[in-house]
Amino acid sequence: MAPRTTADLLRWGGDRLRVGPWRGDAHVAYISPLPESSPPSTEAVRRCTALLRERGYSEAVTAALAASEANAFLAAGFTVRERLHLLAHELVALNNRPSSSANVTIRRARRADRTAALAVDARSFDPFWRLDIAGLDEAVDATPSSRFRVVEGSEGVTGYAVSGRAGSRGFLQRLAVDPSARRRGIGSALVLDGLRWMKRRGAARAMVNTQERNTEALQLYERLGFRLQPGGLAVLHTVLA
Repeated sequence: MAPRTTADLLRWGGDRLRVGPWRGDAHVAYISPLPESSPPSTEAVRRCTALLRERGYSEAVTAALAASEANAFLAAGFTVRERLHLLAHELVALNNRPSSSANVTIRRARRADRTAALAVDARSFDPFWRLDIAGLDEAVDATPSSRFRVVEGSEGVTGYAVSGRAGSRGFLQRLAVDPSARRRGIGSALVLDGLRWMKRRGAARAMVNTQERNTEALQLYERLGFRLQPGGLAVLHTVLA
């Protein structure tokens, strides 16, 4: 059976897992518990991987998981692919944050901006972490409400951010700034724009994760009021074939 090219939602009782191709690779599946849902059971993970094997996938990777979410995957045979920092921002502290730079123009992303945003993404991340159009759509659709914003200058789109909200929690789903346009306040402006939107929508806390080796992103988030959370997150992997 040929692997599917779009994401879908799998349900077993109270367990719900979103699955689809990883970054456009038809042989690698992506598995993610839904935000604000209970951690999946080991049986649900095993049934999910069996179904993905039947669909023709040869490998699977997970979303960035907390320890409580990862337990079922580890019990089902997954191993750690990469560890990530997890950071949280208590949004009440936003009141004392400065406004974004006057030199940074942020606007709502249009469908026509997606190609330019993905080009920025490709220049910002190594191949494993780069988004394709399906991955960008997944980031936008991962939460009940979301905000997709870009920064545009004379050279075109130089940065973008996808923010989301589920219940009382906000998520900075994606942030990318073109390497040639860094240190101009673009990243800070995009993060603050997303945090203020989350707060207006009723979120009390915002979450973001970043690779442990991405010291530049870590410094940016901490400077804007995020604080490291114990335990971090992990992306897990398994071979299905």
